Amino acid sequence: MDAGRSRGQGLAGVQSDPAERPPAALSRRRFIRLLLGFSASSTVVLVLAPVAGFLMPGKSPSNQAGRVLAGTIQSIVPGTGKVVTLGPRPVIVCNGPTGIKAFSAVCTHLGCIVAYDAAQSPDIVSPCHGGHFSVVNGSVLAGPPPTPLKEFQVSIEKDDVYVQDA
Repeated sequence: MDAGRSRGQGLAGVQSDPAERPPAALSRRRFIRLLLGFSASSTVVLVLAPVAGFLMPGKSPSNQAGRVLAGTIQSIVPGTGKVVTLGPRPVIVCNGPTGIKAFSAVCTHLGCIVAYDAAQSPDIVSPCHGGHFSVVNGSVLAGPPPTPLKEFQVSIEKDDVYVQDA
């Protein structure tokens, strides 16, 4: 070191102010540490978020005491079906040969949603593997489903059709 220059002086012997120094560049080691820290914390959040969602499910809109308005008598015309949700379950409301009936809309074979349209088939049909269910009582008529569809209670008040747990 030159005898004429002190530690805080620049080349021309002028004192350099520490506040005027350019900011230190991010070192490679610090950058890698930040990147790894961000990656690890992101991984923890992405793993724990679904677990927390499963353990603490949100409140779902509940129907009043397991009862839902399926439609009106005019909207469920003879020979057609309509899928509505009763709580977390899909329910098919059919206007068949014996009147308006409601069954679980989930096929007992693989869980596909069933449909009813008398113009295509006189039965409730599962589109996955061709399972056929009776529109009268939900029993299995053909195909691989092992058990019948669960029946739900239907009540008609004025022109409104309500479905509720049996």
